[in-house]
Amino acid sequence: MGSRQPFVLRLAGHMAVLVAQLFAFVWFLSQPGHIATVVLFGLLALAAAWALWRAVSRSNAEMTRFASAIRHEDLTQVFRESGQGSGFDALGETLNAGIRRLREHRAAEAAENRFAATLVDEAPTPILAIDADGRVELSNKAARRLFGQAKGARVVDLAVYGDGFVAALTDVVPGDRRLCRVTIGGLPQRAMVAVTQVERLGRMWRIVSVQIIQGELDAAEVATQADLVRVLTHEIMNSMTPVTSLAESALSIMAEIDKGDDPAIGDARIAVETLARRAAGIMHFVESYRAFSRAPAIAPRRFAAKTWADELARLYRAMPAGEQIELAVSVAPERLQIDADPELLSQVVLNLMKNGGEAAAEHGPAPRVSLSIEALPLDRLRIVVEDNGQGVPDQYLDEIFLPFFTTKRAGTGVGLSFARQVVLLHHGAIRYAGAPGGGGSFEIIL
Repeated sequence: MGSRQPFVLRLAGHMAVLVAQLFAFVWFLSQPGHIATVVLFGLLALAAAWALWRAVSRSNAEMTRFASAIRHEDLTQVFRESGQGSGFDALGETLNAGIRRLREHRAAEAAENRFAATLVDEAPTPILAIDADGRVELSNKAARRLFGQAKGARVVDLAVYGDGFVAALTDVVPGDRRLCRVTIGGLPQRAMVAVTQVERLGRMWRIVSVQIIQGELDAAEVATQADLVRVLTHEIMNSMTPVTSLAESALSIMAEIDKGDDPAIGDARIAVETLARRAAGIMHFVESYRAFSRAPAIAPRRFAAKTWADELARLYRAMPAGEQIELAVSVAPERLQIDADPELLSQVVLNLMKNGGEAAAEHGPAPRVSLSIEALPLDRLRIVVEDNGQGVPDQYLDEIFLPFFTTKRAGTGVGLSFARQVVLLHHGAIRYAGAPGGGGSFEIIL
């Protein structure tokens, strides 16, 4: 910026030179015969005036440059007119301190914004931002993972996840919440949708959080059922233990006094034998259900789906129930891997195959059962067991997974309840997917 002399000294020097030049110009102008000298001092006066204007405008230009930098939010600039006296040092120090403070505030604000953005992006609950025109932004990883399959960026494009979900996104009042169904990976799940409203860049946005609560609801339901079974079996066993003991004692006494010559004593012995047998049968029945109240411990590991499915096929064909059943097995892709407890999951799938084979054998002359395992988006997989039996009637669809419910004459009602327990322990879901009269189909999503 040229000389760093104090501004007052430079300004005084320029003014002194200008006054001297003007004085000489006027004096020689009054003297005849000095035209060249007059012209010279006139030009020198103009040069001195220009130098004075440049000295003043230089500081103005620096002020203008600094103000323009602030207006354009360029906080890298500094005020360089220092060491000039006349208040410029104090002004420069104040302006530079102010811009340093602005830089510190901007850095702190940027750090807070990064923290907030990371917090939102890493939150496990999906968050969506919806503007007044229905445009949707998937605001964090959880939202992109769950709803990234939708083609489009509007609320109507999310209809692939269920009409109830779209209705919740558009109808829920800010500050309220609603329970709805969301179809993820082809499986309907219950979710809690909460909505708030915020202004952003002059526009109002709806901020929607979607919390999938199906797993928690299922776990609570299973825990309630287990508690109920535990209480019932405890009370029944307490009541039946003395009955069983008395029946066995009575049977021993009747065996001693029955000599075969009194029909009445023989009939009484038969009645007591029947009573003792039924009492023992009830105790065995109750004891078998006590295991339902204790959730099995899972030991998950990674294993090959094709090898596992082939082993299930061999085990099923070795069962008496599977000898006459046509079995088809498919795995896609063939190198698909499963993260689960292979032993518990084998029990579940084998039981479904056994049930399907029995239903198919009762329904027609050519019973068939199929087991298919396929990969799904979002690192999920689907296991489907189908048969060509009659299927589950509509009136039983809400009850088939309840403990003790069965439509078989010799069934216990534990198999599907146990299957649901195991699947829920794997954070998955199981449902009946067949149509009445069109064959049975059970679907497991892991």
